[in-house]
Amino acid sequence: MTLQVAETEQGPWTVLRIYGELDLVTSPVVRQSIHDAVAFGRHDVVLDLSEVLFCDSSGVGVLVAARRLMRSCGGRLRLILPARGAEEGSHVNRVLAALGVRRLFEVYPDRDTAVDEEAQPLSA
Repeated sequence: MTLQVAETEQGPWTVLRIYGELDLVTSPVVRQSIHDAVAFGRHDVVLDLSEVLFCDSSGVGVLVAARRLMRSCGGRLRLILPARGAEEGSHVNRVLAALGVRRLFEVYPDRDTAVDEEAQPLSA
């Protein structure tokens, strides 16, 4: 399966909606999309992972690197996992939890919540 990244702006946030499988072959596309956003001065990024069907360790590596990049430039990174999945265990959420890195990320159930400055992230 191929990977697609759709970029939109919502207030100060750049939302990258990722569709497909996030793996060794496709993760460079996501990495480049994040780097492009930062290069254009957009330091508040939401990664919408609600349509990611599979994520391997290279995909997790991209997420961890994105977090590091956003912190280094004074930006913010938020992840969207579906409300049910973020609480019960979507594939990406299960992988992040299994690797012990889920607590590193601010996770939100949907786009409206992720771009809301007052919203609180879901607990890890």
